[in-house]
Amino acid sequence: MLMIAVIEGTFSEAETNHMVISVGGVGYKIFATKEDIDTARKNGTIKIWTHLAVRDDAMDLYGFCGKSGRDFFELLISVSGIGPRSALSILNLAPLSALKRAISKGEPAYLSKVVGIGAKKAEKIIIELRDKLPEEKGGVDWREEADAIEALKSLGFAEREVREALKKIGEGAISASDRVKEALKVLKR
Repeated sequence: MLMIAVIEGTFSEAETNHMVISVGGVGYKIFATKEDIDTARKNGTIKIWTHLAVRDDAMDLYGFCGKSGRDFFELLISVSGIGPRSALSILNLAPLSALKRAISKGEPAYLSKVVGIGAKKAEKIIIELRDKLPEEKGGVDWREEADAIEALKSLGFAEREVREALKKIGEGAISASDRVKEALKVLKR
């Protein structure tokens, strides 16, 4: 089977859900999270960990700036009913540690915020992956993240822009109030 594990090249262009990385005169269209696309855009030359999804009518390449992102993506698509696009939508939801913590703590409400992931699919993800994930220590708790999202939405910001701002601030600010303060700085730019 054809496998492309890593691509190292130069960022060429991007759309909402994919980027093009040029390697030796060939441009690879790679579906990625907004965060990974932004990272590739900033860095120029980048190493992308990839997963090749082969279907009857297409071969799609999914890429991540870190091996842990790719590994979690592959865990998600191992769940029956979760395809690569749904898995990418889940990864666009929140920081990786918050997603892992929500799964390991058994919180389907956090995952069901993704379009196309209802309560039943969220519970299925938790049931199938809970024991496969190592316990997350430190980082952002999903409850703090959810509280920060709700607080920023109550200030009139759209959920999508709130989530993007929270992902940009990373995991330095742990409490909901700290995350709101830092996100407001990003949103005001």
